[in-house]
Amino acid sequence: MKKYFLLQFLVFITLTLNAQNNKVLVTGPDKKLEVTIGLNAQGSLYYNAAYNGKAILEDSPLGLISNVSDFSKNLKFTEKKESAINENYTLNRTKKSNINYQANEITCVYETPKKEKIAIIFRVSNNDIAFKYYLSQNGETARCIIQKELTGFNFPQITTTFLTPQATPMIGWMHTKPSYEEEYVPDEAIGTPSKYKVGYTFPALFHVGNNGWALVSETGVNGLYCGSKLSEGTKDGLYSIAFPEPEENNGTGTANPAISLPGETPWRTLTIGENLKPIVETTVAFDVVKPLYKPGINYKFGRATWSWLEWQDDSVVFEDQKTFIDLSSTLGFELTLIDGNWDKNIGYEKIGELAKYAQSKNVGLCLWYNSNGFWNDAPQTPKNKMSNTTERKKEMAWMQSIGVKGIKVDFFGGDKQETFKLYEDILTDANDYGLAVIFHGCTLPRGWERMYPNFVSSEAVLASENLIFTQEANDNEAYNASLHPFIRNSVASMDFGPVLLNKKHNKNNDGGKIRKTTDIFQIATSVVFQSAIQNFGIAPNNLNDTPDFVINFMKTVPTTWDETLLLDGYPGKYCLIARRNGDKWYIAGINAEKDVKKIKIDLAMLANKNISFYFDEQNRQPKLKQLKLNKKGQVTIEIQPLGGVILTN
Repeated sequence: MKKYFLLQFLVFITLTLNAQNNKVLVTGPDKKLEVTIGLNAQGSLYYNAAYNGKAILEDSPLGLISNVSDFSKNLKFTEKKESAINENYTLNRTKKSNINYQANEITCVYETPKKEKIAIIFRVSNNDIAFKYYLSQNGETARCIIQKELTGFNFPQITTTFLTPQATPMIGWMHTKPSYEEEYVPDEAIGTPSKYKVGYTFPALFHVGNNGWALVSETGVNGLYCGSKLSEGTKDGLYSIAFPEPEENNGTGTANPAISLPGETPWRTLTIGENLKPIVETTVAFDVVKPLYKPGINYKFGRATWSWLEWQDDSVVFEDQKTFIDLSSTLGFELTLIDGNWDKNIGYEKIGELAKYAQSKNVGLCLWYNSNGFWNDAPQTPKNKMSNTTERKKEMAWMQSIGVKGIKVDFFGGDKQETFKLYEDILTDANDYGLAVIFHGCTLPRGWERMYPNFVSSEAVLASENLIFTQEANDNEAYNASLHPFIRNSVASMDFGPVLLNKKHNKNNDGGKIRKTTDIFQIATSVVFQSAIQNFGIAPNNLNDTPDFVINFMKTVPTTWDETLLLDGYPGKYCLIARRNGDKWYIAGINAEKDVKKIKIDLAMLANKNISFYFDEQNRQPKLKQLKLNKKGQVTIEIQPLGGVILTN
């Protein structure tokens, strides 16, 4: 009995101390991930995070400053609410189709000396943290501008970073940046200044020494807020939320978001683990958002041919597009993408003919559009169609009438709230006309695969077009490709445009920039990169100059997945990833290093099964052989330098 009362007394003391210190603890369901939220002596909010008792985030600031209220200091804790979340949902355009989201949620409410209230909502699952701010309406004031968000991510000094810089506004080709197409710097010391000195784009990967890994991003951003980024890091390891630069989008629109009251911010997210597996497999970008409308039709996805990539601008003519429609038909691909200037070089009437011809071949057409507008100098047409509500709806009604399946809209160049409203307007209007949407020259998607049923993918990466433009891109292709599963593609679909089988990047495969990676590397990226529509770089000549088994693989590879698992890898070095479509598994690996990569893997799901093994011989020639795995599903593979492997049942 004495022990019982002593225990009760100790619990009472602990709760009293926590209340006095204004600290709140929330953990994931398995108790390994812990988040503490509290107030310091100045009444300013902070939080920290640990995994398995090891620090991932040290005390990091929270809070908002608006034009009507200051929620950065002199705050008082007033109440908290706790709940458990257990939600099942399905998605057909991401790394996993059936998702069970379990998390613990806590809402902490604070008030200023003027009794103005702010709530912070934290959700903590086994490897993910998501949090957002909720602002109440105070009196008659029903609007505010967020002048500053204090949210920070304060990493220990042992941390190194894998970051890509935000580009300075209105630089680059035809003043189209920022477009999320900068290079990553691997394993860099925290606090190192970025290339352009305006911060870093999401997502951002941090290696916290032996303590673990953390991926920082955001989700749930639509036309009600701006897209954010990370600030420059301090020498102490603090990176903070930063808003767009005022000069983005030709200086039009405001850099600071405005919200109505009551209102909320988007979710800030962290994925945390002792290794990279939770980073690659996370679904947090979709877990905490909801669908915003119902699909206008039952959208179909799949593979597309795309003449522009290898054949470039001169291919956007009637006969060449018929050639690529025929190529899609031969390969069993579902789509063909027709790129810019089709309105001038082919014309609307002839596009109608192409659409009818494609339908006769069981192929759908997708059309390219310029997002402009008035925010850059990109000359390709059609222009001033997607930027204007009236013209956009006319154009989409015409596309619907001839059976066009989707659009690819390019050249946005900014993260302001007005720009996110344009993204949302294009998506919602396109859904009314049964059009799937891909964005290029654009921002990172932030939960859009679940929010918008007709959103497919975005570029937001240094994509395959650069292989045509520079030899440097070819020299670094494997390195860049091995980064994306751990960073960019981990939080959203990525329209990279993979699988370029020409040895030399031009129409006749006899000149231009030289590919350094193997054929198996190329087809492996069809699995390593995730997008529900893949615009592949296969050209008509590849039917004759590439081994049949390579082409036959591409005839059957899916673009939608039911499950994704990281088997092994390290950003910038190599990656081995497993994806499942139905009951068929695809294990794909790529090697960016100079030496052969030898890996022993356990494939329990393929134990005792016959598999097809695609690999590179030492002379870099592609090879296919049949294997039977042992009863444990164990196999040792070798991946050649700048090469790849695929195992499939």
